[in-house]
Amino acid sequence: MSPQFVQSFRALSKGFHKTVDGILRALRVLFVVFVLLYLGGMVWLLLFANKVKVEDHTVLVLALKGNLVEESAGGLREKFLSQMQVKPGGSVRLRDLTQTLELAAKDPRIERVLLKLDDFGGGGLVSLREAASAIERFKASGKPVLAWSASYNQRQYYLAAHASEIVLHPLGAVYVEGFGGQRNYYKDALDKLGIEANLIRVGKYKSAGEPYVLSAPSKQALEAEAYAYDTLWKLYTDGVEKARQLPSGSVTQRINSLPGALQASKGDAAQMAQDWRWVDRLQTFESLRTALGKEVGVNPDTQAFRQVDWRSYLASEQKKVKGEHIAVIVAEGQIGDGRVPIGTIGGLSTADLVREATQDDDVKAIVLRLNSPGGSVLGSELIRDQLRVAREQGKPVVVSMGDVAASGGYWISLAGDTVLADPATITGSIGVFAMLPTAQGLMGKLGIHTGGHRTTWLAGAYDPRQALDPRMRALIQANIDHIYAEFVAKTAQARQMDVSEIDGLAQGRIWTGEQAYQRKLVDRLGDFNDAVLEARNLLAKRGTSGSSTEASLPIRYLGPQVSVLEGVVDRYLPKSHWLLGDARWQWLQALVPGSVSPEVHLGALGEDLLWLQDVLSQSRPFATVAHCMCQMTP
Repeated sequence: MSPQFVQSFRALSKGFHKTVDGILRALRVLFVVFVLLYLGGMVWLLLFANKVKVEDHTVLVLALKGNLVEESAGGLREKFLSQMQVKPGGSVRLRDLTQTLELAAKDPRIERVLLKLDDFGGGGLVSLREAASAIERFKASGKPVLAWSASYNQRQYYLAAHASEIVLHPLGAVYVEGFGGQRNYYKDALDKLGIEANLIRVGKYKSAGEPYVLSAPSKQALEAEAYAYDTLWKLYTDGVEKARQLPSGSVTQRINSLPGALQASKGDAAQMAQDWRWVDRLQTFESLRTALGKEVGVNPDTQAFRQVDWRSYLASEQKKVKGEHIAVIVAEGQIGDGRVPIGTIGGLSTADLVREATQDDDVKAIVLRLNSPGGSVLGSELIRDQLRVAREQGKPVVVSMGDVAASGGYWISLAGDTVLADPATITGSIGVFAMLPTAQGLMGKLGIHTGGHRTTWLAGAYDPRQALDPRMRALIQANIDHIYAEFVAKTAQARQMDVSEIDGLAQGRIWTGEQAYQRKLVDRLGDFNDAVLEARNLLAKRGTSGSSTEASLPIRYLGPQVSVLEGVVDRYLPKSHWLLGDARWQWLQALVPGSVSPEVHLGALGEDLLWLQDVLSQSRPFATVAHCMCQMTP
């Protein structure tokens, strides 16, 4: 190799490195400039643009993205990634949606609502019913609601059905299929692996652990599910048929006419939906945008119809509640023992919120919004007992049941002065169980053996590597029998019924809110607004509202303290769209490696195995659980 070639190669290599280094330096400078501009825009928005400009004849755009929930789960990181759409999913708080519609109904600048449901993940039937009621109240103000989606699934369609007009893409469809379905049963698979679930329970209808000990649903489980599902399906179809002014029973009849009805429409699902009067017209969204621009006017800056995003509108228009009020505590999710993040229920953390409301002189009553399938018995009792203390100190407690208030969730409700359930609530499931999986068969197949010295039989009595000691089974059974007796006794005392009568309604069986009301397990049927009204009525009867009148006493949601940074994120993110355009936050995926997790859709198998893992990961030798696998979302 000649010296000239080597010298030329070194010069070329040096020039290449300089070029790459220059590009990297330029990218760093651009990134810093971008971040500074973004932060500057953030400060400007927070200081000068908290109020959005809403002109006359404005359309409020309700582009709902994510699932309908009582409380958004997670901390700052989860909120940030969810809002930025880096992380799949997201959520819509029910109270934010209803409050937005309430404010817009009274706002003369808001002419109508556009309900856009493409990315709406749905929710439980109770949440959908309350959101639909909010839409109906908005329509009662004389303003129309227009719904559009490329296609409607069953959850999306329930909200759309309550709009003044439903528009569907010409190539779309309405997928309404009914409730129920299949679930996995793992006994045969566990037998092959040499694993035994060891389910210990009280209540012949307590079916939460059945998938791990049976190969098919029990007769009792099928009976209870059918009784609940059929009632919920009727509530769903009655709601749709009333809103759309369709003949009673027609939704089920239309489903039963398939596939012949679709064949008669030559496979055109959108046209079939219009012929059935499930939708009013077929139109692309671009065509709809143009039509709205002609009706309400066009914003000269954006060249789009005059509109305001619902989250920005809510952030601008909602006002803080000061002085005397009714405290609303949201208890949503699985029930644990200790302190947990917002969006789940902790025996200590949720009890702390109740204690805070009890000690606050401005809080005149407590409304507990409950949406939980249950969980820890200890956690449930910690919350129930703290609510009892609030009542003893003169603060009325009203429980408003959401989609699910079963098992441990029902246990908590026993502290209420008044308990309200929606007809579609899933409640009851008064029963207790424990599960102790053992893998002695698997250990044998692997040729692994155990041994060692123990001072008593109880030391290591539950060892997943060995068969369950009969004495340990008897010990746990005695504890579960005791907890079940406590559950039944507390229910009988709270409901002022005989223990034998409650035992007949218990046994782990689920009931809808309507069925529970018929059996006196709840006091009234009603939604969240009815619960607030009940709290005001209780105050009026006691004459304890102080200087505020009972009828106008405002509500204030009580939750964990929000940091300054979290407050900035909550206020700022809904306003940040214009800074980054429609492709927002694509840069974050490239510039922050590892910030985006692959999208994972856990099916029934994954969820069941994760639940079993939770059972195995308990820190105590065993956990007595009041849980109901009964979250029946439409």
